[in-house]
Amino acid sequence: MTTLGQDIKDKLNRLNVLEKIIAVNVVIFIIESLLRLNLRWFVLPSGFSDFLSKPWSIVTYAFLHGDIFHILFNMLWLYFIARIVLNLYSPKMAMNIYFLGAICGGLLFMLGYQLFPGFFGGKSTLVGASAAVRALLIFICAYMPNQEVRLITFNIKLWYIAVAIVVIDFLGLFGGNAGGHLAHLGGVLLGYIYAKQLTKGNDIGKGFERTMDTFTSIFKPSKKSPLKTVHKKKSKVGGYSKTEFSEFNNQKKIDVILDKISKSGYDSLTAEEKDFLFRAGK
Repeated sequence: MTTLGQDIKDKLNRLNVLEKIIAVNVVIFIIESLLRLNLRWFVLPSGFSDFLSKPWSIVTYAFLHGDIFHILFNMLWLYFIARIVLNLYSPKMAMNIYFLGAICGGLLFMLGYQLFPGFFGGKSTLVGASAAVRALLIFICAYMPNQEVRLITFNIKLWYIAVAIVVIDFLGLFGGNAGGHLAHLGGVLLGYIYAKQLTKGNDIGKGFERTMDTFTSIFKPSKKSPLKTVHKKKSKVGGYSKTEFSEFNNQKKIDVILDKISKSGYDSLTAEEKDFLFRAGK
């Protein structure tokens, strides 16, 4: 019989990358609430001078939330968006959009307070994953604007949802949470630009991805074996192993399907193409 700890570890391993982010957010919120922690070193300040003393806050702020409703709505949005995004795109691309959305939201938040201090008032701080979630939502809406989704009893095109989100956040600039809505618009801007560049064949998140890969590799222990392992040569197909050749063909097929989606929308796919894309996403 497995232990409780092993059961939890197995369940976490089965989560996709965005579901793991949800889990991290929830755990942090529970710990912060139960222990009544003051995490001021991880919230994002509105002043650039304050930000320079804790530059990590441009990311860490997105893992903190003000209250139960704040985290509830953000994580529900992220859960449903994850099911769409990860069926079409790689986990690394989803992470690029998510974290770049958080960063752009934080930068626009600070920029707004520097340029228009009279409008936004005195010093403030920012918490919440809203900008990151907005980036993913607007990305998928901009990439497949005519794709319809089911809302309770009727279908609605994604671009309608995007317009509604942008209007709500713009109007929010004149309310009590102006700084928060400004950060949301930063995530919106990142998601839109990312989608439009991707339709042109430019993945603007690749540089960020390489930077993060380099950073995380620092903390990975190097695996050295004193023994030399000899592998039997695999049969080659055009200079590639059969596995490499199969992966290459699958990737090319995915690229063709995504190109078809960008030009004609998700509904233009055949049942076979939709099934292949779903299995590839898994």
